[in-house]
Amino acid sequence: MSLIITDDCINCDVCEPECPNAAISQGEEIYEIDPNLCTECVGHYDEPQCQQVCPVDCIPLDENNVENKDQLMQKYLIITGKA
Repeated sequence: MSLIITDDCINCDVCEPECPNAAISQGEEIYEIDPNLCTECVGHYDEPQCQQVCPVDCIPLDENNVENKDQLMQKYLIITGKA
């Protein structure tokens, strides 16, 4: 499952540089996560780094993009060219 940034985002800019897959970018009003690039940091870290640094806790799992750990690892391998 990828992550999503909610409307509680305060645009503090701390999540974007923490994402190893460049899945986070500035949207029209708040930061957004590209579900095609988000692996919840699987393959890079044990925990999603954006969630770790977010001061307002506005990055939950995206119920509209359900993926298990194996699928996230496959996505990581494709994104990094290791597939």
